[in-house]
Amino acid sequence: MNVFGGSGTFVGIITLANAIRSLGVTVDLVVPKFNFPVYTIKRLLFNQSLRLQPSKRYDVTVGFDMDGYTVAGTGCGLHIASIKGVIADEMRFESGLTRATMRLQAKCEQLHVRRADSVITTSRYAAERVQELYGLRYVPSVIPELIDLAGWQKLPKENPAYRDSAKFVVLSVCRFYPRKRLNVLLGAAEQLRAKIPGLSVRIVGGGPELQRLIRICRQKGLQDTVTWRKDISQSELAREYNNCDVFCLPSVQEGFGLVFLEAMAHGKAIIAARSGAAPEVARHGLLVEPDSVSGLAEAIEFLYRNPSRRDQLETAGLHFVKQFDAPAVARQFMREIEIIVERKHASTSRPNQIR
Repeated sequence: MNVFGGSGTFVGIITLANAIRSLGVTVDLVVPKFNFPVYTIKRLLFNQSLRLQPSKRYDVTVGFDMDGYTVAGTGCGLHIASIKGVIADEMRFESGLTRATMRLQAKCEQLHVRRADSVITTSRYAAERVQELYGLRYVPSVIPELIDLAGWQKLPKENPAYRDSAKFVVLSVCRFYPRKRLNVLLGAAEQLRAKIPGLSVRIVGGGPELQRLIRICRQKGLQDTVTWRKDISQSELAREYNNCDVFCLPSVQEGFGLVFLEAMAHGKAIIAARSGAAPEVARHGLLVEPDSVSGLAEAIEFLYRNPSRRDQLETAGLHFVKQFDAPAVARQFMREIEIIVERKHASTSRPNQIR
C-alpha cells in the first residue's frame, strides 16, 4: 500500500477509490495488516485471511489482480476481478525463483478471473492476454487507468524546477523489472553521448534490477550521464517531470502504463516501445521497435533536433490525457458495475419468469 512497493497499481487503486468516494459511494480498502519476508507467501496468507473477514455486507467487492480469489464465487455477493497487470504475461520476462513464485501467483489470478462474476481490465491488450492466458470464455470489459488531472497539473506550479538550457534531459520512471528494458535505454544513452551535448538521463524508481543496471551503467562509463533517483516523493517526482525534455519508457510489457498519463499531464513528449498497451495509451508518442537500442537512440535524437515536433507531441498529450481524468473514469467504472448488477439480476430472476 505504497508507491514504492506498488508503483502504478497502488496509485491507480487509491485514485479510483477516492474518485468513487467523491460520487457518494462508500469504499473500504482491505489490505494486509501483517508483515512477512516472502512476498508471495504474504500474499497467499492475506487471501486466506479474507475468508475470516467480518461479515459486513457489501453490495460489491472488487479484487485487484490475484487478490480476492478466495472470496470470488463464494456466494457472498457480487465480486469483480479487476486485473491491472496480467501476472502470467509479466512472468515471461522473469527467471529462476521469481518466475516460479509468479507462476504460483498467476494460478491464483486465473482462479480469480474464472470465479468472479465479471472481469475488468485497463486496456485492450490486457483484456486479450487475460482471455488467452487464463482461458476466459468472454472478453473482459475495459476501463482505463485514471489520473487526478487537477492534482497532477497543479504540482508543476508548486514544485518548480531549474532548467539548465545546456542539458537535454531524458526522464524514465518505473519499477526496475526486466520487462521495463532500462538496459535498452542505457544502451541508447551510450550511443548518444557523442551526438547530444549535455545529454542527461534521469531514472526514477527502484526494484530488483537496480544493482544489475548500475553495473551496466558503470561498464558503459555512463556515471556522468545517468542519474538514479530512488523512490522519491510526489513533489520530487513533479520536479523531475518539470525538468525533463522528453519522457522515455522502452518497456516491452505494460498492462496500461500509468506513468504515460503522468508525463502527458506534465506536457511531455513520450517515447515508448511498440509493445504491450503502450500503443493504446501513448498513441501520440514516438513508438520504436521493442528491444531496439538503435531505434530508441534515433527517436531520442530526433526529438532533440526537432523541438517543434516535441511541442506538437506535448500538445497532443495534454489533450489526449483529459479522457483519463479521475471523475470521468470513476463514472465509467460505476456504470460498468451497474451493468454487471443488472445482468446478474436478470440471469437469476429469469427462471422464476418461466410459466
